Order: sequence, then structure tokens, then C-alpha cells
Amino acid sequence: MWTEDDVRFMREALSLAKSAEGRTTPDPMVGAVLVKGGRIISMGYHGEVATPHAEAWAIQKAGEETRGSTLYLNLEPCAHYGNNPPCAYLIAKAGVKEVVAAMKDPNPLVNGKGFNILRRHGVKVRVGLLEEEARQLNEVFTKYITTKLPFIVMKTAITLDGKIATRTGASRWVASIASRRYAHHLRNIYDAILVGEKTVLIDNPKLNVRLVKKIKDPIRIVLDAFARTPLYADILAAAGAKTIIAVGPKAPKKRVEALRRKGAEVIRVAAQKGLLDLKVLMKKLGEMKITSVLVEGGGEVNASFLEAGLVDKAVFTISPKIFGGREAKTCVEGQGVAKPSQAIPLKKVHLERLEEDILLNGYF
Repeated sequence: MWTEDDVRFMREALSLAKSAEGRTTPDPMVGAVLVKGGRIISMGYHGEVATPHAEAWAIQKAGEETRGSTLYLNLEPCAHYGNNPPCAYLIAKAGVKEVVAAMKDPNPLVNGKGFNILRRHGVKVRVGLLEEEARQLNEVFTKYITTKLPFIVMKTAITLDGKIATRTGASRWVASIASRRYAHHLRNIYDAILVGEKTVLIDNPKLNVRLVKKIKDPIRIVLDAFARTPLYADILAAAGAKTIIAVGPKAPKKRVEALRRKGAEVIRVAAQKGLLDLKVLMKKLGEMKITSVLVEGGGEVNASFLEAGLVDKAVFTISPKIFGGREAKTCVEGQGVAKPSQAIPLKKVHLERLEEDILLNGYF
């Protein structure tokens, strides 16, 4: 069904789409490749939210040469008015003869309507080329647009024996500089970064992007049931993205007001036994159009997210060293399972090297 040229042109579309990673939220990443006579005549990609879509850029650059061409897209063209007019009508009007798309747009406002418009206007449509790669590329968009909940990534750096710190609590540095750069890359592409209050109290982190070329700083989120975040904390002084402090019903009003005066956005969330209701918090974050959250918490925070069934993806960097110590913290604390058969499985596992470290990621 698919030729080598089809695959080559779609890979180009996927590459174009990915070049805007971290810039398009809450929109998807989309690349467009116009082909005529077996050669690429124009390309485009969606650069950031509220800018023209990939298809519009490619068609505008090709002009009249668009007529009779084939358009390769990693995502179905839109069929509704948003920041831009519907691309499906634009494509048909421009004289494109065929559209090859990797996947249907999961947005309920589209979801096949774009393809239907094209077919009604005589444009041939083929769907499914490199679909798995396309779905993975826009996994954040797919989760958010269909559930209104953020895509959750649990990221942690561990030793071979699963430790995130020594028995004294020292944690700098578990991983190599290459792994730390990768962690900052993740901060670059996800909307928000989340930690627990203990991380703030012990490490006083900035939670910004420093080790790679900055696209943006992520929104900073702290789980702090009793509003204990120090007013001198770096996350309150740092410029760039805002800081959200999630507190429980029993957080003292004076502390809450003091945090607000320091510039933090404080939101109250239901809590039980001093633990915030993470499902309620994720719903609130979704309502704030936060489409993805990178969890860089300690063992208890990680355990809470896993126990609540909220984690979509895990990213582990494993350093070839051993800390030892029964008091040294591990990456997942909590109560844990009683039997090996109750273990939480990781699927679609991928491994690669980061200098001397191992990068492991997978899905739940």
C-alpha cells in the first residue's frame, strides 16, 4: 500500500512537526510536505499556537504549483474555526489532488470531519502511514484533547540499586551531565514541572531550564498541603513561568496570603490525612489548559501518582553506581505491593545510552 517515497515524505512531515516541540501547546505538532512529480515542492510546520497551520504555510509557499500535488501530513487537517480557518477547505480550494495522513485528529471537533470534507471535494485521502510514530509524537495532545486532563510523565534519576539520594539525603549528582541535560530538555517541552514540598525545603530548586537552549521555563507546581513553602524559596523569586502552590483545606490563611503576595498562584485542593487529592488537582490543571506535567518528585510523590493511576509515561535515567543504605531513599516509596504479581508493569519500554547512564522510558 505504501511506497518508499510515501514513507520518506511522511518521515519528513514528522520531522518538521517535531521541530516545533515544546512550542505549540495546547495545539498539536503538525508538519506538511507538498509533493509533485516525485519531488518536494514546498514544506511547512505549525510553529506555535495562534500562528498559521502547517498546511497553510506549505500551500502559501507553493502558490499555483499546489494544483495537482500530493500533501503529506502527520495529522488530519482541521475542519473547524479556531485561531485559524479550517485547513480542509483550504486544501481542497488550492487544488491538492491527494492527502496522505498518518492519523485521524482525535479532537472531537475534527475526528474524521476533515477527511470527509476533502473527499466531498474530490480529494483522494489515504490514512495510516507511520501512524504509531505520529501518535507518539502527539501523545500529549491526544490525552489532553480527549480527556481535558494533562499527560503525566514521571521522571527520576536513580542508581543501580534504585536510590535517588544517599543515606544522608545528598542527591547531587546521581546522574551524569548528559542525563541532567536530558532532564532540562524535558522541562523545555512539557508545560509544567511538579515537586513536593520536601524537595523545595531540602533542595530549594529553581525548576527552570538551564542546561539546554531554552524554549520556555515550565510552570512550577508544588504539592504543599499546609503551605510550608518558604517565602525565600527560589521558585518564588525566579523569573519566567508562574509558580502554582497546591494547598489543602487546612493550610493557614496567613501563609496562603503571604505566598500570594510573593507572586505564587495558590489553589486549594481536597486532602485526606495531609495528602492532596491528585485527581482533583489534575482536573484543575486541565481546566487551566496545562496539557502536560513532568513529575520530578521524591519517592512519596512518585508513589502517590502511581497509586492514583495518574502516570502515563515513566522516564528513568539509571547511573552505574551503588549508594546502598537501608535508610537511603528510593524512587518510589509509599506502601508498595504485597506480591510480585501485583507489580505495576511498564510497557513499550525503550532503552538508550546517555554517556555512561542508561535512559529508560515506557508507558503505563
